[in-house]
Parts: sequence; C-alpha cells; structure tokens
Amino acid sequence: MSEIQSPLTPLAGGHSGRTFVGEVAGERTVLRIYPPGDARGPAAPDVDAAVLRLVRGLLPVPEVVDVRREDAPSGQPGLLVTSWMPGQRGDEVVAGLDEAGQRRFGRAMGHAAGTLAGMPMLRPGPFVDVDLAVGQFPGTDLAEWVQTRLGAWSARDRDRLVEVAETAQDLMDGMTRTCVVHSDLNPKNVLVDPESLELTAVLDWEFAHAGHPWTDVGNLLRFERHPAYVEAVLEAWTSLRGGSVGALLDGARAADLWALVDLAARAGANPVADRADALLRAIADSGDLHAWPPRE
Repeated sequence: MSEIQSPLTPLAGGHSGRTFVGEVAGERTVLRIYPPGDARGPAAPDVDAAVLRLVRGLLPVPEVVDVRREDAPSGQPGLLVTSWMPGQRGDEVVAGLDEAGQRRFGRAMGHAAGTLAGMPMLRPGPFVDVDLAVGQFPGTDLAEWVQTRLGAWSARDRDRLVEVAETAQDLMDGMTRTCVVHSDLNPKNVLVDPESLELTAVLDWEFAHAGHPWTDVGNLLRFERHPAYVEAVLEAWTSLRGGSVGALLDGARAADLWALVDLAARAGANPVADRADALLRAIADSGDLHAWPPRE
C-alpha cells in the first residue's frame, strides 16, 4: 500500500465523511475509507477501482493509485487511493449560470450520460467483485418496489403512485438494452472547468451498476429543471444514442422513479430524501411523471 505522506484533510463536499485529501510520492491524492462492516461488503474498494479503470479514457475520472480490502480481524478499513482531479464542483457552478451557461453545462452532462449508455452490459444488477461480475437486484417490478418501500405512506397515496409506476414500467420495458450506469450522476458529483464548463472529473462511483440506459438522465434531470439545461442534456444524449428528446424525457422520468422511491422511503433522514418525498407525492397526486411540488 502506498504511504500517505501528509496529514489527511476531509474533502470539502464529501457527504459520507469517508473521503480525505492527502499526498503520496509528492502528489496530491484522494483517500476513500471503507469501514469494516460496510453494507457493500469487503469487495467495495475493489469494485470502485475496477469501475474507474473501466470508464477511464471515455470519461474524465481519477486514476487509481492504490487499493486495499478491509482486514476484519484487525479492524483495518478498506482503502482506495486515487489521483487528485482539478475543477470546481458542479453544484457550486450551476447556480450562477446564465441561459447560455446552463446549455453548455447541460450538454457536458448529457454527453457523459450518453457515453455511459453506450457501454453495454449483458444484464442488469449490482457489480459484486473486482471483475465486475453482476449480481441480482432485490426486485425487478417498479409497482412492487413502491408497495414494499413506501410503507409509511397511506394506502391511498401508494395506490396512486402504483398506477404511475405501472405506466413507467411499460415505458422502461420498451428499452431492452443494459449498460453501465453511474446512478448518482448530478452536479454535486462532477468537477467542472468554470470557464469552459467542460467536465474535468466524474466522481463518486459507489452506486455504479449494470442497468437501464435512461437512469442517469433521470438523475440529471431530477431536481435540475432549468429549461436550457434540460434541453441540452436531452439533445446531447440523443445525439450519441439516438431517439427523440420527448421519448427520452418520458423514459428518464420513468427510470428515476426507482431512485425516488428509495430516497422517499428515508424521508426525514436528510434534505435530499425530503425533496424526493415531496417530488414523489406531487407525481402521485397528479398522475404525471413530470410533476413538480407546488412549493418548490
């Protein structure tokens, strides 16, 4: 294992509290810690390193410097050391953009999602080992996912959302391809050149899996609704993968229901889960995948 040669500093914007900045061989590096008992299992650092190696050269991602599995008997955590990447966090940049800037940033994000959608996988599932073997997801039906995850909702509200979920499932079933999915692709997880608005890094791949080509677009457009940004994301994606922007937007909203349901099930735990719950309730109330909470 490469030795960190400077004190570790928590990485700004790191919500998990597990990511730090250090130095290896005179180079600035980023260290991610995987405590023993991590929900993803002891292979998590190997999986994350393998995903970075898989997409490197297609998208801007950090270089893997070193990786180590946890040692449960000694209590030593798993570690992943990657290169430091330049740029400013996308969520810090996007708020101050004018319409032209929103369009340029949306084009860069849509191109990243479209690139991933062109990396085929044989079937959907989580990555489970260093060879990126694909495991099994706990469910394959969106309506059933709503019923099992949203136990805190009233039966009436759940039933309304089930109707929307059934329509969404039909939309998704029309796209039979499977691809590499980042699954948390949004402005806070990219670094951006603040002048060109090109992406300098795509970060935080711990939710990456083999999945639906529309999933990442749904994440990109979940809370970011500026018309110029939305249009640019859709145009960039379809310029790579084909189809119409209208069909992609419908499909992206449908695919994003999986993540929205999972987040809404944790409402009260954090602001993102609360926003997801409010958005999902607006969708259930209106029966419209494109609904937006009235007070947002």
